[in-house]
Amino acid sequence: MRETVDFLLHDWLRVTELTARARFAEHSAETFAQVLDICERIAREKYAPFNRLVDIEEPRFDGERVILPQATHDAWAAYAESGMLAAAQDYELGGMQLPYAVEAAADAFFAKASVSIGGGLLTRGNAGLLMAHGTPAQKRVFAATEFSGRWSGTMCLSEPQAGSSLSDITTRAETDGAGSETDPLGPRYRLRGNKMWISAGEHELTENIIHLVLAKIPREDGTLVPGTKGISLFIVPKKMVDAEGRLTGERNDVALAGLNHKCGWRGTTNTLLNFGEGKYKPGGKSGAVGYLVGRPGEGLRCMFHMMNEARIGVGLAATMLGMAGYEASLEYARIRTQGRPVGPQGKDPAQPPVRMIEHADIRRMLLAQKSYAEGALALELYCARLVDEAHTGEPAAAKDAALLLEVLTPIAKSWPSEWCLEANSLAIQVHGGYGYTRDFPVEQYWRDNRLNMIHEGTHGIQALDLLGRKVVMDGGAGLKLLATRMSGTIECAGHVQGLAEPANALAAALQKVGAATKAAWATGNPEEALANATPYLQAFGHLVLAWIWLEVGLAAQEARGKSTRSESLMQGKLAAMRYFYAYELPRIDAWLGVVARREPLVREMREEWF
Repeated sequence: MRETVDFLLHDWLRVTELTARARFAEHSAETFAQVLDICERIAREKYAPFNRLVDIEEPRFDGERVILPQATHDAWAAYAESGMLAAAQDYELGGMQLPYAVEAAADAFFAKASVSIGGGLLTRGNAGLLMAHGTPAQKRVFAATEFSGRWSGTMCLSEPQAGSSLSDITTRAETDGAGSETDPLGPRYRLRGNKMWISAGEHELTENIIHLVLAKIPREDGTLVPGTKGISLFIVPKKMVDAEGRLTGERNDVALAGLNHKCGWRGTTNTLLNFGEGKYKPGGKSGAVGYLVGRPGEGLRCMFHMMNEARIGVGLAATMLGMAGYEASLEYARIRTQGRPVGPQGKDPAQPPVRMIEHADIRRMLLAQKSYAEGALALELYCARLVDEAHTGEPAAAKDAALLLEVLTPIAKSWPSEWCLEANSLAIQVHGGYGYTRDFPVEQYWRDNRLNMIHEGTHGIQALDLLGRKVVMDGGAGLKLLATRMSGTIECAGHVQGLAEPANALAAALQKVGAATKAAWATGNPEEALANATPYLQAFGHLVLAWIWLEVGLAAQEARGKSTRSESLMQGKLAAMRYFYAYELPRIDAWLGVVARREPLVREMREEWF
């Protein structure tokens, strides 16, 4: 995997060129390599050996505290000590001012070693949101301490009765009385309500947990503003702190109501939290103390800062689980003997069995996994590189990068979580009956990855976002920009030996997606257009991955004979690209068919017919 990461970062994305920018001027290819070396070592020593342990020894609550294996504590300590929580932050914050592309590549090692133990995704996202929308005091007290690793963070959106329908949340935030408006940490409120599916919502890994909670401030008559416009965002610490960030010794009114026992990701606590139930009474009264972030009613806008970053993180986690399964099944296929080859020699039962990798269908399954996992990794690193461009590029380039991210984020989250899960299924298939046992890790990889299709917004939500908003916003500006980028790749590839055929196939697929997009909205009726949003998401995702693979293919062809990369590495990339174009891209015709004709079946289906 390290060879692939280095190739994508340097030969394709050319991240070393970023060191010409002031923010990254103190870095070099050597410092980037050192970061990757350190993270790869920590992942190998502190994460990978305990992946099965944390799956078996699930978090448990003894009535007072949540108990996790010591290995999880050790892994968190090593991760925090590495400085990766603040990797992209300013030097003044204790950060490294690393490009996000390098940070994402480093995070990949932890996700592959044990996504269940977890890394700093939520904590880093929580602190990053506060850096973007918090007051100076909130940045200093909460964000800086999270970046140090002493405190951790969560995002609290969903509620038991509302799920992903955030407009229906009922958690209330009422002003905390006299002096609440002038609290040094921000306007102070008392929150009451319940939040569900909160990852890392309760544990003893850090000395405090900082919850970012969506809630509604009641109107004067006590009613809640309907819809998402009434949602505000609050910092709710597990333990109370003063204006200097010191723990006061008082527990906030946030209580664990229960642990959710999941199919996968068992090493990470997943919780139901009660806010303001009265179990604890900070300041002598019930209600969880929360500090307003930003302005009232703008909570969802602020939270999307964290949600979008988390979606890329979920995509990366799904990717690396696919990569882990691929590597495990490749190793198994190379040593396990099974059957005899097709052909005259295979008819002789006296001949010894051959290794599984010598069978064409096994190679098909391995190639599929390789194309899914390595293609998804390229996509995630490309999106991370867009983040760097949006933050540090020239104004025009930064604007384009931000627009491309808007369009690609639903794909960056959804595509790996669907197709790297399929890769994990194929890894089990390669292992045969052994794949279903705990003697091999592939069954755990599948269970861990199944959550990612739901994590940070289901496929249906991503599909509605893509077709209902992203490709039509600003007159389709984002889709046009993406098409322009793809056309540039097609033009370049058309002049490279061996790449003209996939370039023509990509051009045809791009035209089909464009036509289907117009057809979906031909009547202007959202109900008709969006009924088949998920097949559209699948087709769009395959189009994007075909483009990414053509980009990687171009880089591989250029690197052959011109770099120290091995010929086998380059040939492997080109073979995976060929596989994707031969076996995967043709799928889009079926998906786009129902989109283009606005297939009415799912709208017309009646409940009683089920």
